[in-house]
Amino acid sequence: MKLVDRWMEEGARDLARRTSRRGMLGRLGFVLAGAVAFPLLPMARGAAAKAPSASDPGDPSSCDYWRHCAIDGFLCSCCGGTQHSCPPGTEPSAVTWIGTCHNPGDAKDYIVSYNDCCGKGSCGRCLCNRNEGDRPIYAPFRANDYDWCAGSKVGMPYHCSVARIVGTK
Repeated sequence: MKLVDRWMEEGARDLARRTSRRGMLGRLGFVLAGAVAFPLLPMARGAAAKAPSASDPGDPSSCDYWRHCAIDGFLCSCCGGTQHSCPPGTEPSAVTWIGTCHNPGDAKDYIVSYNDCCGKGSCGRCLCNRNEGDRPIYAPFRANDYDWCAGSKVGMPYHCSVARIVGTK
C-alpha cells in the first residue's frame, strides 16, 4: 500500500507544481459553461418525425402536396419510399433544412424537416423545386440548394428527399 500512497503523493505534488488555483478555477468554469451550452448546439431532430394525421390532404407524390412547400429535389414517394421515410438502400442525411408549411386540412402551420436520402445515385423521378422561404446558402438551415448528404455516414450520393413534420408553428 505504501507504493500506491507514494505514487498518489508524487502525482498530487507534481500537479500542484504545474498548476495554480486560478488556472484550475478557470478550467472548471470553462467546462461548466460548455456543459450548459451543449444543449444549444444544432442537432438532427428530423428523426422524431410525427406520423401523418387523418387531416393530411393531397398526394405525397405531387409537387403541390402541402408538405413540399420548401422542397428541392426528387420526391422519395416516387422513388420507393414515402413522404417521410427513405427508400431501401438509402439513409437520411444527418443534417436537414426546414420550412414552415400550411396544412389546408386543419388550417395549421407545421415545421417540416427536409432530409436528403443518401447512398444511391439520383432517383430521377418527380423533381420538385419549390422555394417558399428559401434563404441564401450562407443561412444553411433555411437553404434548400445545399448538398445535405455531405454529413451522412454513407457519403455523397444523393437519391431523393423526404418531408417530415417535426412540430407546429
